[in-house]
Amino acid sequence: MTGPVEPRRGAVRPVSVRLTGGFWARRQTVNGTATMRHSRTWMDRLGWTGNFRAPGTAVTRGREFSDSEVYKLAEALCWESARPGGEPHDDELAELTALIGGAQDADGYLHTAYGRPGQPRRYSDRHFGHDLYCAGHLIQASVAAARTGRAPGLLDIGIRAADHICAEFADDGFCGHPEVETALVELYRVTGERRYLDQAAAFVNRRGHRSLPEHEFGWQYFQDAVPIRSGTVFHGHAVRALYLAAGAVDVAVETGDDELLEAVARQFDRTLARRTHLTGGMGSRHMDESFGEDFVLPPDRAYSETCAGVATVQLAHRLLLATGDPRYGDIVDRVLHNVIATSIADDGRSFFYANTLQQRTPSEAPTFKKFSGGARAPWFEVSCCLNNMARLIASLGSYFATEDSGGVQLHQFAPMRVEAGGMVLDVDTGYPDDGVVTVTVVEAPAVPRTLTLRVPEWAAGADGVHRRVFQAGERIRLDLPMRPRWTFPDPRADALRGCAAVEVGPIVMCAESTDQEDGVHLDEIQVDTSVAPEAGAAKGRRAKPADSGWPYRSHRPALERPDPVVVPLLPYHRWARRGPSTMRIWLPTT
Repeated sequence: MTGPVEPRRGAVRPVSVRLTGGFWARRQTVNGTATMRHSRTWMDRLGWTGNFRAPGTAVTRGREFSDSEVYKLAEALCWESARPGGEPHDDELAELTALIGGAQDADGYLHTAYGRPGQPRRYSDRHFGHDLYCAGHLIQASVAAARTGRAPGLLDIGIRAADHICAEFADDGFCGHPEVETALVELYRVTGERRYLDQAAAFVNRRGHRSLPEHEFGWQYFQDAVPIRSGTVFHGHAVRALYLAAGAVDVAVETGDDELLEAVARQFDRTLARRTHLTGGMGSRHMDESFGEDFVLPPDRAYSETCAGVATVQLAHRLLLATGDPRYGDIVDRVLHNVIATSIADDGRSFFYANTLQQRTPSEAPTFKKFSGGARAPWFEVSCCLNNMARLIASLGSYFATEDSGGVQLHQFAPMRVEAGGMVLDVDTGYPDDGVVTVTVVEAPAVPRTLTLRVPEWAAGADGVHRRVFQAGERIRLDLPMRPRWTFPDPRADALRGCAAVEVGPIVMCAESTDQEDGVHLDEIQVDTSVAPEAGAAKGRRAKPADSGWPYRSHRPALERPDPVVVPLLPYHRWARRGPSTMRIWLPTT
């Protein structure tokens, strides 16, 4: 099985591995047996799938982007049905294919909320209509169908939609929400039809000239303020910015446009350095789901939408394939273990939309329309994140390894079987909870090969490159240091000044009120960074300021008998799984 991203050129080539156990294999099983069924149940209940059965009715149930959830589910079902050991969903895919195809217009247009009697005109809302956004997810589902051999007929539906787009937008226009760009490039990669690549390139190049009507969120929100080639950092709506960047990388790779590729890489680097949360999460503003300015990274107002995490993985993976630079694997590692793993519940049936880094008050049950509150919800009015995670997790085996003419590169670590670069390898590890990675050579040619294991930035000094004639049965071992370490913020991040966090390997740790001593509130804790943290705790003190009638003073406030405390810590991805609680990643220091 191939994966969602299959470039025709690049520094390294993607391969699909079989995850055989451990952290992500367990989550793949839950994803295939529970999450996808849960999602389908909700979409049937709310009428989102029913919209396809009765196209043209004046009232469409759900939001203007609800069609995309059906397409994302179809894509996830394709990857899940085809992966080794996956849960088959062929009957459901056949049903969905017939349902989707039955709602498509003769000219290829497909959106259940527009274009029919009693509905708004096609493409009448350039800001929020999501016509092309939804079409992009349809096309990506059709690509998944083609690459997995599942859902016969879905590729033809996607091709008809793409042909309509190429005709309708040949000369001008684009969608307020990028997404169709990556889809069109992948369809080009499947079919070889150049017009799909050309249309994707046109969409990328048309943005940034303030051609959309002016809006209260500004042109930045829609990535229409500055051409992507001229930008210096990602701005505006985080998911939109990241999807556009991923599409631009795809266009750059297939057209040989090194200038465009370098422009995206430059902006991503600056965004990582100045606008990214410790977890790898993107987005600091709730009102418009957007990036903040440089170093505006308040932990208690972190938005860090789960979809932005998915998009970050997609972008970093594309840049890794294009450049071969292993540091992009570090980003994928961080986001997978601290955003994606945090969002989804253990049973796969509830999720975070936003991923705060600090919960000041005990988490409350979310509502259908409320994203935050520190508790996972089974569904939201806007439920883009769950199906986005479903398609990522189902196809996760395509993000772990690559090959080139000289050998194999392992970018993520899990128990897995890898067949790449002329070699067959079995990987065994307890990562991310353990730093020992053992690779057993099952088959290898009688010529020198290079086996490269990514050494994360936090493990600098380990040796991950091995070149020789490998022998069957030979074992290669990588030992990554998993000692807990203090992490300090850039002093320009005002909201984090005077704080520290603990990391263990790729895992960001947090303190949750559930684990603290009776009567100890997280806001009263100060940690002592002169003492090395332990795996599950840090030393510090309880420093409770004296109450007064005014929260400002002409002198430093006195503390009520600071008492030494041990602050229990747990992986951030395990928080909010034991009932209402408060939580902090960034802890004030003594």
